[in-house]
Amino acid sequence: MTVSPTAPRDAPARPSIVQAAAVYFQPRVLIVMFLGFSSGLPLALSGTTLLIWLRESGLDLGIIGLFALAGTPYTVKFLWAPVIDALDAPLLSRWLGRRRGWLVFTQILLMAAIVLLGLCEPAQFHWIVVFAAAVLVATASATQDIVVDAFRIESLPENEQAAGSAAYVAAYRIGMLASTAGALFLVSGFQANGLDRDAAWHFGYAAMALLVLIGTATALLATEPDRSAAAEAAHAGQKPLARVAETAVGAFKDFMSYDLAFAVLAFVVLFKFTDALSGVMTGPFVIDLGFSRNEYAAIVKGVGLAALLAGGFAGGFIAKALPLAASLWFGAIVQAAANLSFSWLALVGRDPTVLALAIIVENFTSAIGTVMFVAYLSALCRNPLHTATQYALLTALAAVGRTYLSSGAGFIAEQTGWAWFFVICALAGLPSLLLLWWLQARRHFKLLEPKS
Repeated sequence: MTVSPTAPRDAPARPSIVQAAAVYFQPRVLIVMFLGFSSGLPLALSGTTLLIWLRESGLDLGIIGLFALAGTPYTVKFLWAPVIDALDAPLLSRWLGRRRGWLVFTQILLMAAIVLLGLCEPAQFHWIVVFAAAVLVATASATQDIVVDAFRIESLPENEQAAGSAAYVAAYRIGMLASTAGALFLVSGFQANGLDRDAAWHFGYAAMALLVLIGTATALLATEPDRSAAAEAAHAGQKPLARVAETAVGAFKDFMSYDLAFAVLAFVVLFKFTDALSGVMTGPFVIDLGFSRNEYAAIVKGVGLAALLAGGFAGGFIAKALPLAASLWFGAIVQAAANLSFSWLALVGRDPTVLALAIIVENFTSAIGTVMFVAYLSALCRNPLHTATQYALLTALAAVGRTYLSSGAGFIAEQTGWAWFFVICALAGLPSLLLLWWLQARRHFKLLEPKS
């Protein structure tokens, strides 16, 4: 994929507010939105929600922090993405098409993995067993992400990509909310009706597995992207292994044709690191302050939901109104600064109002930053022969911060205390800002702007 400079273009006419809002109701955007929910749902089940269960079961902060490593599949998913780009899903692709077949196949695997994780009791099993089950959920989830991302990029025309990214991010965060606040409420409800703690967690995870069916229904109602069908025709007649090898090599060569490719890769790793470092410890932090599981869930579900929806759609409007580089500057700064609201909460102590304000700020700014980031990654992937592989590589790199760089977060919090920990999280955004400045100075973003 070679991107070359283009001649100056006339600026496109600015859409009216009504036109800008109407794009969110396009069928293609709505399909992407529901698939975003399906992608966001499992992440917390092997992350934040699981960490709360572990903390309630008595595991120390150091071990809990190491559970960030269960997200390893998100960082290496590019290794099997060429298989999904090049081959059909067993049985299902014959009936549903290449992308939709893989969607349904991975969702079936995901439901089974979530149920299995819910059957692991941290109080009875060694934490390694629970960790292994969390890795299985992350693997199925990462595979689903590969397909959903490719489907989104191939389904939406350029003039709907910003809206699609915003809808996807908002629904992704709602999926995460369902598997954090929603799961916590369910667990508390099951306990209130006489189940012991671990049994309540079993049924909570089973309920989350059923929610995956929302994505399955969406995949069945959707239509196969035209670009995917064209890519399938290009592979016609090739042997399976040759198709996989060609896809893997071609995706890498396309990406490395970019100027400053290694700087781009470093920027992708670091852009969301500020969020990742704080996010892995937010649940244990709130529990340590003395908030109950239900208090945390109620605040996240109430004001947190409104904030993340507002942030997602605000990010969509900003991304459409500003050049790509400017929108990335805005998102990077606000998501880093938001960590200071948790430092404030750490100094104040157990105050529900301050917790609500911190959750509002974090959800709103993180959603904005994610919309900008998704729009940027999508702009880097334009070849339908390699969409899944290239996007999987980029999002895998983005997950390095959440999985590896943040794995020591628990040890940092133990040494510094909560207030300074979140200051450190804010400062962790500075390297991405330096790279953003460097890439912008070398006109990297100008070459990615859509043609009029």
